[in-house]
Amino acid sequence: MKCVICKQGETKFGTVTVTLTRGETTVIIKNVPAEVCQNCGEYYLSEEVTKKLLEKAEYAVESGSELDILKYAA
Repeated sequence: MKCVICKQGETKFGTVTVTLTRGETTVIIKNVPAEVCQNCGEYYLSEEVTKKLLEKAEYAVESGSELDILKYAA
């Protein structure tokens, strides 16, 4: 897929680190599967992966965590 940000690079499957913040909570999730632009590094997540990330982040917010660092598990 052609990158919609830089409009020059092609995306390839890889992994990224995603940082999500809400209020006082920050969640860092490593090894997230994504399509990554080989030119600019922009990444694209599937709907399924996005849903899992948001569930993990919501749990961290509800538990009152200030910082969570997680490894993505399918």
